[in-house]
Amino acid sequence: MLPFFATCPKGLESLLTEELKNLGATSLQETVAGVAFKGELATAYRACMWSRLASRIMLQLADFTMRDDMDLYLGAANIEWEQHIQPGQTFAVDFSGGNDAITNTQYGALKIKDAIVDRLTKRWGERPNVDKRTPDIRILAHLKRNQLSITLDLSGPALHQRGYRQQAGEAPLKENLAAAILLRSGWDISTPLVDPMCGSGTLLIEAALMAADQAPGLLRVRFGFMAWSGHDRALWQEISAEATVRATRGMKQANTQLYGFDQDKRVLAFAQENAESAGVAGLIRFAQGSVNTLVNPAAEPGWLISNPPYGERLSEFPSLLGLHQQLGDTLRDQFKGWHVSLISSSPELLSCLRLRHEKIYKLFNGALACELRNYNIAEDARAARPLAEDFANRLAKNIKALEKWARNEQIDCYRLYDADLPEYNAAIDRYQDYIVIQEYAAPKTIPEYKARGRFYDLVQATMAVTGVQGSKVILKVRSRQQGREQYEKLDRRDQWLEVQEHNARLLVNLYDYLDTGLFLDHRPIRKQLGELARGKDFLNLFAYTGTASVHAGLGGAKSTTTVDMSRTYLGWAERNMQLNGLTGRRHQFVQADCLNWLSKPGDDYDLIFVDPPTFSNSKRMEDAFDVQRDHIELLRLLSNRLRPDGLLIFSNNKRHFKMDMVGLEELGLVAKDITKASLPKDFARNPHIHNCWEIRRSR
Repeated sequence: MLPFFATCPKGLESLLTEELKNLGATSLQETVAGVAFKGELATAYRACMWSRLASRIMLQLADFTMRDDMDLYLGAANIEWEQHIQPGQTFAVDFSGGNDAITNTQYGALKIKDAIVDRLTKRWGERPNVDKRTPDIRILAHLKRNQLSITLDLSGPALHQRGYRQQAGEAPLKENLAAAILLRSGWDISTPLVDPMCGSGTLLIEAALMAADQAPGLLRVRFGFMAWSGHDRALWQEISAEATVRATRGMKQANTQLYGFDQDKRVLAFAQENAESAGVAGLIRFAQGSVNTLVNPAAEPGWLISNPPYGERLSEFPSLLGLHQQLGDTLRDQFKGWHVSLISSSPELLSCLRLRHEKIYKLFNGALACELRNYNIAEDARAARPLAEDFANRLAKNIKALEKWARNEQIDCYRLYDADLPEYNAAIDRYQDYIVIQEYAAPKTIPEYKARGRFYDLVQATMAVTGVQGSKVILKVRSRQQGREQYEKLDRRDQWLEVQEHNARLLVNLYDYLDTGLFLDHRPIRKQLGELARGKDFLNLFAYTGTASVHAGLGGAKSTTTVDMSRTYLGWAERNMQLNGLTGRRHQFVQADCLNWLSKPGDDYDLIFVDPPTFSNSKRMEDAFDVQRDHIELLRLLSNRLRPDGLLIFSNNKRHFKMDMVGLEELGLVAKDITKASLPKDFARNPHIHNCWEIRRSR
């Protein structure tokens, strides 16, 4: 009886234990991501041939206490390597884990390699060779605390590499994880199996191998033990011959119905090619199709098992939410009486199915923690009730009230909803046929899971009410921003959309930044600036993307000066101006710290628009800026640039901002609050979105 160790993905240990027991293993002991066992050499060979779950089968050579690198070297040197490695063969050492003495895995591998080389050089009189890429013999060492285990890899390439996969789509399942999903689902091989998003076909091919009693290792041409000195060729040939006979008989007797669908024709071709390579193409019917057009292909109830896509980026979620909502509807409509098993790294997405799960299993797809959820679709399953009905009704009402107004105003981007209902705490903006949803941070009194659930309901209901596909819905999370955090990049799509605002054409970027490049609530202010600008010299300070300069220029301004600290946004402003034919020397762009720029001698202006941040501590600024504390100093500097009959429009978005009227009077200025008049119809419910003032010199 020899000591062995089998590794597997985390979460599969108990399944692997049962499988190894059925293959003749004894003295089984589960550990994290593996099972130790004992058996004859034939047991290890059968595990290499028949295990659908193991990643590697290893022969344990030594297990000893290791406190320093000398213990490591001596322990490795005491192993009789001449019984495992032959002269002329190459070897490699892989080391994992560590302790206080060995903190570098490369160093640990080097010490074991030195021990092997020194021992074999002394025995043979010649130095063995190391080949890290394709060695004849691979040694694996694992150090946990002060206990070191050294094993010989009998597998060669990892056992999940069956040998049939020729092509794969994005993020394919490993074959042993696919086999585990089938086992955890409880699938009966005599019943139909459907995968509606089959990708490159791994789940269905593994199911076909099970149904045909075909060993997963039968197609492999190389195992790690084949170059090992202890390899028993006759025994292996006997086990291989038995597997061949069983596969031949199993293929003739297999009578299962396997169906695979995918909307990607290219990936579906990969699946067909992989099935043919595995020798099971005759058992699987592949067809192109999407979830929303899926029709149950089987005449009797069975299992639907799949690995739906799950994205890592927030921008991918709307499409995925829509997909899962549609999948839930399809299951209730087409698969009554069926068993369903779905794996995902996003429990929130699985919750969008709106199905009650019977069982949850924790699994790992590589390092990614996943859940496998099993469902039973009731024979009398009904269509799901509409999501977030109160919210959906309010959104539909808002759209009806705003669409005609927007057409009359010649605008194609405006706000549809702004936290109208407290439990659905988000802002929703339309940009032509795109929807931007900004989630506000939930109050601390609301549990995170509940806030998440409401937000996903809101997103799905928004798509249902507007009819906008998930690919054109953009999600963002708006929390308290400091300085210029609101301008920092979120993505790198560099995707631009030209929108209309009255007579102006403007560029927005819906994906890459928290804000899109257009503050919708300032629309009336920009229109007013256009009406006031004819024949005047115009200054736009803290200009962002220069949209106010565009309106002033189109209104006939004699000159425009656009000042911002960001090179990126100043370039954006210049593109906006060029888009509207506003070019030439009379349109100037200045990259500078606005306060520093104002403090230096410069030109005077008839019309000034300033919209400073609430707070900024940018490294490019000499001092931090707080609009409540520093607005009088800012207005003092601006008054030096304002001509006697000039007008200054001052805006900011600080809630509860209070204008220092005494400080203004000391500057010889007078202010008129025009906040209410500056709010557009689509922001009427949020009077605190900004505050706005007309400021002139006292007469």
